[in-house]
Amino acid sequence: MNLTYHNGALLTGSIGVNFIWYGNFTASQKSVFTDFINSLSDGYVKKEPSVATWWKTLNKYYDNTGISFPTLTLGKQIDDNSYSHGDSLNISDILPIASSGPQQNAINVVMTSADVGVEGFCISRCGLHGSGPGSSQNRFTYIWVGNSSTQCPGQCAWPFSQIDDGPSTAPLVPPNGEVGTDGMVVNLASLLAGTCTNPNGDGYFQGEPETPLEAATACPGIYGKRAFPGYAGDLLIDPATNASYNAYGVNNTQFLVPALFDLTMFGCATTV
Repeated sequence: MNLTYHNGALLTGSIGVNFIWYGNFTASQKSVFTDFINSLSDGYVKKEPSVATWWKTLNKYYDNTGISFPTLTLGKQIDDNSYSHGDSLNISDILPIASSGPQQNAINVVMTSADVGVEGFCISRCGLHGSGPGSSQNRFTYIWVGNSSTQCPGQCAWPFSQIDDGPSTAPLVPPNGEVGTDGMVVNLASLLAGTCTNPNGDGYFQGEPETPLEAATACPGIYGKRAFPGYAGDLLIDPATNASYNAYGVNNTQFLVPALFDLTMFGCATTV
């Protein structure tokens, strides 16, 4: 197995990651996600394995393409706690909400709170990524991630909740204290990897363009070595909280990040 490059655009240059908080998010919840984005940059975290080292696995996707690896930095934060499109969204609502953020050199991340329903959420998806209108080189990209804590934690927040279908194993303790929030970090990490390496649907993927396997989704359910269905793998355990994680971030944070498909190993690479 390998992911094929389809000769399309990859994200490059300096990219701002802008958050649109759709619904109600606490300051502590927001800080988890902003700390995660700040952790992508090399040099801020001295402890390994780090989020930055995990992210650099994607460097290999840029080798031999003539495209430079992007630098992602924390951009703007926009509150939409008035539920401008209601609390039950269609997929077609995501792009207009994402468009409230910057339109150039941007990944606009729509985060929907636990009380917001989204078409297909919990049934066929935990989030998605896409790109706005315009030429392939000038489109802004966007991501949507939903908080599944009250709707489907067994599907979109595993391994921090009992899995809905599959082997029965005890859920792990989330490193940032909330099943929904830590589940969103996992999905955000996966979608960021897909956004950078397949922003417009003609980058790196395997399978059909409508349902592609991308850098992280090619490695479902794998977070550490010896992972198998129902078991996330051998992870690090915080002795004080008993929380499971596999990467360190800024401000002494800990995160669980998904395995990424390594193009030179022809397999899924984990941090631990």
